[in-house]
This record gives sequence, structure tokens and C-alpha cells, in this order.
Amino acid sequence: MKFETSPIAPATIIGLCLMGAAAIGAYSFFRVHTLDNILSVTGSATQDATADSAKWTVSISRSTYESELAGTQNRVSSDAKQVSDFFVKGGIEKANITTSPVFVDREYSSDQNAPLRFMVRTDITVESDKPELIEKLSKEIGTLTARGVVVSAQMPQYYISNLPELRVSLIGKAVQDAKARAEQIAQSTGRGVGALQSASGGVVQVLASNSVDISDYGNYDTSTIDKKVMVTARATFYLR
Repeated sequence: MKFETSPIAPATIIGLCLMGAAAIGAYSFFRVHTLDNILSVTGSATQDATADSAKWTVSISRSTYESELAGTQNRVSSDAKQVSDFFVKGGIEKANITTSPVFVDREYSSDQNAPLRFMVRTDITVESDKPELIEKLSKEIGTLTARGVVVSAQMPQYYISNLPELRVSLIGKAVQDAKARAEQIAQSTGRGVGALQSASGGVVQVLASNSVDISDYGNYDTSTIDKKVMVTARATFYLR
């Protein structure tokens, strides 16, 4: 007797095989997580912070010919004194003002026949535990230009002195946030969250108050007085 093969049979067999494979895969997935019986979650905590110290560097420079080098050095030293007086008058203590030696660098030119020129420069750095005062002076430094003082100011840098203590506090809150997230995940699967197995703190992000510019290696914004500090924590919990 001759039997005819139905064209539907191979498709049916393939379909049954795929369904069986999917069932085996789902079972394996469940078993693996059941054997582990743990859940790892990342939590975060953020807190506003205000800088309580500041550092600011101002450069004074003049370009001159070799024949006028000595006189220009004296002029730069005189400029530096005017800048220091500006800081003292503005409320900075003399002990917090540091003036570097006068540097002389040759300026190179593509014209080999051009007379030699040099750049004469000195840096003045001020530090203060009053960031608002540094910010105020940075807006007024331009008044020295009217006196003929050539200054080039960097951006003031603002720091948080208690960052290590703040980080420890935020790590605890980040772990609490991780637990809350773990409970939501566990509840969706009919499980419960048990004891904490392990926890590790992530990098610290010190950001401007309106910034989201985080980095995998951490970040420390020094451009603003008002900041926000964010810390992440990786926590692993036992499941019930």
C-alpha cells in the first residue's frame, strides 16, 4: 500500500520542536534564578550642596623685545602688586595670596630675521573659604584694565570640603533606594526581598545644580558654587 506524505506534516513537526525548545529554555531560566535566589539592583541618591572653598588664578603677561626685557620684568612685577592690592582691598587676606616667580619665555617667529621677542608672565593665585567673595571679585577684575594692567583670568574653582563625609551618607541612601527598587521587581514576580547579601558604592558625581553630565569614571564640576552630589550603589539581596 502506498502512503502519501502531507505537505503540512514537516511544518507541524518544526513548530512542535520550537515550542518544546522554548519550554525547555523557560524552565532553565527559572531554575537558574531559583538556584541563585538573589537579585542585584543599582540604586542612587542625590543631595544639593554648596561649595565652601574657592581657588582662583590670574595671569599677568607682557610681550617685549630683548632690549626691553629688564624694564618689562619690572613692569610685570608692578602689575602683580596692583593685582595683589586689588585682592586685599576686596577682602582677601595676604596669607591667601600666592605670587609665582616671573617667567620669561621666548616667542618663536617664522621670520628668522625678526628681532627676538619674549613673553614675561607671572601668576597670582588666591584661595578663600568665601566662594561668594571670589565670585564677586572675578566680576570686578576687569577694572584693572583701565589702569593699564594686562590680566588673563582663569575661571574660579569652587570645592566642597566635606565631600568624603557626604559620600558615606549618600551611599547608605543609595542602598535604601536599591532595596526599594528590588522590592518592586520582586513583587512583580510574586517574591519578596530578604536580607542584604552585599553592597558596593559607585563613583561620585559632583555636578552643577542643573547638569546631568555624569561620567562612568566620576565627575567633579568646579565651575559653580551651587552643586548636586550623586552617588550610586550596587546592592544584592536574597529573595524569599
